[in-house]
Amino acid sequence: MNPRVGRRALLLAGLGSVAAACDAGGDDVSGALSPLPAEPDGPVAGLKPVSYWAGVFLRSWDYQTRTALPMTRSADSWDHYNVSYTVDALVAMFRATGERRYLDRALQYTENVVAAARPRRGGYLGWVSARQDGDEVPLYESYFWRYGTALLLALRENPSAYADRGYRARYDRLLSFAEKHVFEKWFSRGPGETIYRERTHMTAHWGLIALNLARCTADNGRRARYTTVIADVDQHVPGYSGGLKQQMRRNPAEPTAYFWSDVWGSAQRPGQDVSHGNGVMAYVVEARDRGATWTKADMAAFSRLLTRVVWPGSTTYRAFVDGTGADNGWFSDGFVKLGRHDAAVQQRLESHQVVNDQFAANMALNARFQGEPR
Repeated sequence: MNPRVGRRALLLAGLGSVAAACDAGGDDVSGALSPLPAEPDGPVAGLKPVSYWAGVFLRSWDYQTRTALPMTRSADSWDHYNVSYTVDALVAMFRATGERRYLDRALQYTENVVAAARPRRGGYLGWVSARQDGDEVPLYESYFWRYGTALLLALRENPSAYADRGYRARYDRLLSFAEKHVFEKWFSRGPGETIYRERTHMTAHWGLIALNLARCTADNGRRARYTTVIADVDQHVPGYSGGLKQQMRRNPAEPTAYFWSDVWGSAQRPGQDVSHGNGVMAYVVEARDRGATWTKADMAAFSRLLTRVVWPGSTTYRAFVDGTGADNGWFSDGFVKLGRHDAAVQQRLESHQVVNDQFAANMALNARFQGEPR
């Protein structure tokens, strides 16, 4: 399953041809990564402002309504998986600009998803998917709700919206739903099977949900559980040796960049595929912003992974984090977010040719973090 080919991925600049070759060699990458430079590559001036990226994003505003709205009304969680990219884009635009039209649409889409839920076992509500023989699918739900809960946190952190009684009521309803019918539901069914998944990116989705809910919940007991999950994802995933921090190794193609395998405890090449690696990046960047265990040096290593290994130049894109294989340069769901704190990365991304609404929205948020005007 490949999120790059979701139905809503409208390209505003062409992908070009996609090569299929990839190197699946079994070379081991030995040893943990040695200390890396903590600082990015240096100051950069003249970044594009938030308004530029907002303009790019708005080119797909009407298309977004035609394609995304029906998916939010679906009772199939696979449709929610695909529309999650749109929700992330809307949340990023709201955070970048403060404009409530983005908040309103994100709330509408998320409320539509909630309205499509039906009673499931254990007294919970949820969705099924025809792709999985009519079963509930924790992956699909976590894929959507990492951004559904990001919406809640964005509203919570916007003082004027949070003080508005209408928005606050909608926030409270969605938070209650997410806490009980998403996180609690799957945790109660066995976290070893549903939360702490067998692949890094699948577990990272739940790390992001926990990260968001920990900052939204008013329940101390729930907050303690979310905090435990965050620590587990970072340091010691139950049933495996270590967490995401322990997965990180020196990259065989670039000694100042990170390499990791998507298989817990493994250091085998070619490592994590870039497409699903976006899910790890989506979590790590937010975890860094929210004061978790990720450091400035970690972010520098991820940035160099993007600019020196995954995307070494022009339209050359690698399929795996060891720098092997060929891919199409889809960074919209995670790697693009590295531009928030590294202006050199942001400037490099300004030349990227694979641009959709999610990419543009996150570039707008990056520009906001960089201090560029709205």
